[in-house]
Amino acid sequence: MTTVIAFILMFGLLVFVHEWGHLIFAKRAGMLAREFAIGFGPKIFAFTKNETLYTIRLLPIGGYVRVAGEDPELVELKAGHHVGLEFNADGKVSKIIVNNKSKHPHARVIEVERADLDHRLVIEGYEIDEDEKLFFEVDPKAMFVMDEKETQIAPYDRQFSSKTVPQRAMQLFAGPLMNFVLAIVLFMILGFIQGVPSDEAELGKIQADSPAEKAGLMAGDRIVAIDGEPVSTWEEFTFIVREHPDKEISLTVEREGQNENIQVTPAAIESQDQTIGQVGVARAFEDSFVKKLTFGFTQTYEWSALILTNLGKLVTGQFSLDMLSGPVGIYDATDQVVRTGFTNFMMWTAILSINLGIVNLLPLPALDGGRLLFVGLEGVRGKPIDPQKEGIVHFIGFALLMLLMLVVTWNDIQRLFL
Repeated sequence: MTTVIAFILMFGLLVFVHEWGHLIFAKRAGMLAREFAIGFGPKIFAFTKNETLYTIRLLPIGGYVRVAGEDPELVELKAGHHVGLEFNADGKVSKIIVNNKSKHPHARVIEVERADLDHRLVIEGYEIDEDEKLFFEVDPKAMFVMDEKETQIAPYDRQFSSKTVPQRAMQLFAGPLMNFVLAIVLFMILGFIQGVPSDEAELGKIQADSPAEKAGLMAGDRIVAIDGEPVSTWEEFTFIVREHPDKEISLTVEREGQNENIQVTPAAIESQDQTIGQVGVARAFEDSFVKKLTFGFTQTYEWSALILTNLGKLVTGQFSLDMLSGPVGIYDATDQVVRTGFTNFMMWTAILSINLGIVNLLPLPALDGGRLLFVGLEGVRGKPIDPQKEGIVHFIGFALLMLLMLVVTWNDIQRLFL
C-alpha cells in the first residue's frame, strides 16, 4: 500500500507540474484553457475556476491542458439551426441554448441565418414565423448550453492559433521546462537534507556484515589507490569495484593522515542481467552551503546528459528496446526505491521528472517537441502548416507512441511476472 500511495503521489506531482506549466503560459498569453486534466478516461473529480475545468480522470497514464483552437469547437452554429438566446445586462447574448430549449422558457428562440463567433461576435437570424432579420451581439464569454452543460465560446483572439510564434512556442515548452524546474528543486532539497555527495573517493556509512566492514574499512576513509593504481574520484572507485565481483582487490586508504593497505573481496550482485561487485559502502557527503545551493542545477545537468547519451545509444542500436520501462516497470522500480528510504524516493522522482521533460522535447509527433517543430517551421516559412495535415501527423504519431507503450509494458510484464 505504501508503494501504491507513493506511486500515485509521484505520478500526480510529475504530471501536475508539467501540465501546470502549459496552463500558466496559456493563460499568460490570453488563451482560453478549457480543461486541465490529470489522467485520461472517465472523470473522478472535477470543478471549474476562472474559465477552466479542473479534472482528475481514471487512467493514470498522463494528462493534458485543452486549449481553445487546438481541437475543433464542440458546437458550430449553422444556417437553419433553431437556438435559444439569453442576454446579459448589456443586452449581449450570454447563453446560446442549442437543445432542450423548453427548459429555458425565458430564452428568445431564433432561426440562425449566419453566425460569426470567431471575429465579429454576432448572430443573425429571424424569430420563428417572422420576416425581420435580427442582429445580436455576443458577449466574448458567452456560453453554449447543450444537454444542460455549458461550454464557453472561444473568439479567435482566445484561440491557440491566434497567438504569436514565440507565445505558442513558450506555451508548448513550458511543460517540459517545469519538469526540469521540479528536478532542480528536489535535488536542492536533497542537498540541504543529506548534504552534497563528495567528489572524492571518501567512504560514508559502512553497511553491517558487508565485505567492507569485514575487511575493516571505516567511515571517513579516503581511497587513494586500488591494486597500486591511483584513484581520486568516487566514480573511479565504484567502477573498479563493480568490475571485480568475487575477486580480491587491494585498497590503499588514507586514515587520519596515514596510508593503510586493506584487502577486500567485493560481493557478486546480480543487476540488470549482469553480475557486478559491491563492498557495501555509501558515499560521503559534504556540508557546503554553496554546493547545496547549486546541487539542484549540477545534478539536473548531469542526469540530463546521461539520459540524452542513453537516448543516443537507443537510436544507434547500442541500447536495447527491452531496457526501456513503461508504467509497470516504473512501478516496480518505485517499489524498490521506496524500500530504501524517503531521500532515495525524492531522487527517483527528480530523475523521472528529467526523463519526462526530455522525452516530451523529442521532435516526435504528438509530443511537445513535435508540436514545437511545427511552430518552428511556421516561423521559418512565415505561414502555418495546413492544420489538417499537421493533425494527421500528430494522430499517427500518437498511435505509434501508444503502440510503443504497449510493447514496453508487455516487456515489463514478461520480465517481472512471466
